[in-house]
Amino acid sequence: MPAYRNILRARAVVYRHLQPTPLRHSPGLSERLSADVWVKYENHLPTGAFKVRGGLNMAAQLGAEEKAAGLVTASTGNHGQSVAYAGRAIGTPVTVAAPENANPTKVAAMRALGAEVVLHGKDFDEAREWASEQATKRGARFVGPTDAELIAGVGTYAVEIFDVLPKPDVLIVPVGAGSGVCGCGIVAAARSPETRVVGVQAEAAPAMQRSWQTGTLATASTETVAEGLATRVPFENTQRIMRDAEVGLSDFVLVSDASMETAIRMLLEHTRNLAEHAGAAALAAALEHPALATGKQIVLVLSGGNLAWQELRRILAG
Repeated sequence: MPAYRNILRARAVVYRHLQPTPLRHSPGLSERLSADVWVKYENHLPTGAFKVRGGLNMAAQLGAEEKAAGLVTASTGNHGQSVAYAGRAIGTPVTVAAPENANPTKVAAMRALGAEVVLHGKDFDEAREWASEQATKRGARFVGPTDAELIAGVGTYAVEIFDVLPKPDVLIVPVGAGSGVCGCGIVAAARSPETRVVGVQAEAAPAMQRSWQTGTLATASTETVAEGLATRVPFENTQRIMRDAEVGLSDFVLVSDASMETAIRMLLEHTRNLAEHAGAAALAAALEHPALATGKQIVLVLSGGNLAWQELRRILAG
């Protein structure tokens, strides 16, 4: 488990390449939710999502041989962009395995960053198995989405939250593999133990939530359109952090795809920001589970904005 001090060290690495993202109060969402609502805009990062922070921190730890051998990973899009961005920053070749139905906007973005993208398998987990085998064959570094260096890197956005709001009541964080919510839990425990950290996943892809709830690793289908939340096989290390007595989650809720699409429209209306489904999941949780928000100071993590324009047109037409 990364410690708070690892996240603080990661800031120096991340800020060589990035600026802190905005945390802004939303009067419109505050009125709608009967709460004091703040939004953390991780969609403002160069890759359009929070994960680039972790990729940069991971890349900074590589030795000369690892840099020469290259990086191999699997992704539905945002993690792959993170690794591709980091690889380009340090001059290291990157191969990304993406599922065959991957978001074309994210695939194009990974290729634009210089990564070789191979479409393989019906979902993220099949792509991940293939990527791991390829890394072994090539003698390259396989970068998992929950590696400790990545959790430390993405945890820097949580430090930024608490630098502005010392003691928010609730942080609502989307969960795919779990790096972001684990970073938030570690920082919250160090800065404001009273703050509740709540994870949110799609009800049509509930593997991480079920595993957290039962304490056993449970696979589940991934029928959601929110590819950033579509984890079929849970990750043991992030589950361990999420269930930890000190840094673990206060709650973990599920939301429907329809609620995420309502939240995408609301975020456009009230904040003029584009969110992908996973990025809108925190607002969807506050809408579906009003007790999380009513009368409280809450932070909604808008984790990413990489929504294909075809999807946006469909959602706005709905």
